[in-house]
Order: sequence, then C-alpha cells, then structure tokens
Amino acid sequence: MHPRNRKAHLKEIQIITGKVLVMVWFLISLVGILLLLPLHFLSVEHTRLDARYGMKKGKKIGSALGMVSGWGYFIFLFGIWLSPQPQFALPFIDIPILIVENTFVFSTADIIFGGMFIALGVWLGIGGVRDLGLQASETHRAEKVVIGGLYSKVRHPQYLGAILSHVGMSLLLSQLYSLLVTPIIIARDYVVCKKEEKELVREFGSEYIAYFENVPMFIPRRQRGNGSEAVRE
Repeated sequence: MHPRNRKAHLKEIQIITGKVLVMVWFLISLVGILLLLPLHFLSVEHTRLDARYGMKKGKKIGSALGMVSGWGYFIFLFGIWLSPQPQFALPFIDIPILIVENTFVFSTADIIFGGMFIALGVWLGIGGVRDLGLQASETHRAEKVVIGGLYSKVRHPQYLGAILSHVGMSLLLSQLYSLLVTPIIIARDYVVCKKEEKELVREFGSEYIAYFENVPMFIPRRQRGNGSEAVRE
C-alpha cells in the first residue's frame, strides 16, 4: 500500500474508532442509569428489608443501596451530558460567545435558556434537600411525614429538579443525544416516583394517601388544602 494511502487509511480508522468510543461512552452512561433501577427499588423497600435482615441491618442495607443508586444516577447523568456527541444550535440568538477547547461552543441562547432550566432545577434540588433533610435524600428513608416548603407544591421536587437540570445542561452544552433521551430520563424518574409512593403508602398509610391526593407529582397547581408529606427522593 502506498504510504499516502496507508496514512489516509489509518486516519479513517482513527475517525471510526473515535465515533465508536463516543457512542460507547454515551451508551454506558444511559444503560448505567437504567441498570441502577433495581438497586433503587430495593433501597426503598424498607418493610421487606427490615423483615428479612432485622431493623438495624435492614436500615443499613437500604441506606447503602440508596446512596449507591442515588449518587450513581447523577454520575451517569454527567456522563450523558459530557460525552462527545453531535451538537445542535437553537434557531435564535445563536451568537457564539465562548469556545472551550473546540469541544463545547456556548452561544447566547444556550446560556440564557440552559441557564434558566439549570437555575430552576438546582433551586428545586437544594430546596428539596433542605425540606427533606440530607440523610433522607441520600438514603431514600423518610422518618416522618412533612408538609412544608416545596413538598407542599409537588411530591417530588428533587426529581423534578433533576429533570429540569438535565434539559438545561443539554441546552447549555448543545448536546443532541442528551436532549433526545430526555423522555427516557422523565420515564425513569416517573417509574421511580411511583415505586417510592407505593412503599410510602405501605409505611405511612392514610397519612401519605391524604398527601398524595392533594399534592401533584411534578406540576404544581393551586392548593385546595393541606396534604401530609411523607417524602423520599
């Protein structure tokens, strides 16, 4: 093979290999989020864990599984956001104002709209942790029913914050694949919320049912009365 052709061939192989690695990074992050679901489900089955291992050991196991599945979820989300992928441009105010090592191009529209979603998502996330408590947020084990703060508006402000932050990061970084998998992220969080609520009803009974009937899952509405709040994120 002529040296010039060999060089071109090697370059083509490098390009193909790079594209494969990019897809592998993205797919590992997406699949990782889904594979963590069984761990998360098990972490909130407090009654089952306590019955099988005893209250003390069951609580430790549930807390450990909750921390692994919770932090793992956000680590894999960062993998989705930061994995190299095709970028898109918003069709308005698309003025590049910052380029980071030829990897990310931040335009005015990206910063404005992405920043709005991220700011709202972070506010919901921090507010949810403040109202629920850091330990309960990490371990998914609520000790009581709470009705104040953000949990009086929506049942799952932390998950809502994560969804909005995902949309915001996808817009800010102009990550096409990241934005396209948003329905999967929403569906994942919805399934998690339903599982948690099933366990909350089992643990808190009518107290949580009253809260469930008065407070929406994600989209706030005008409150007609106070619910009860047994919350787990």
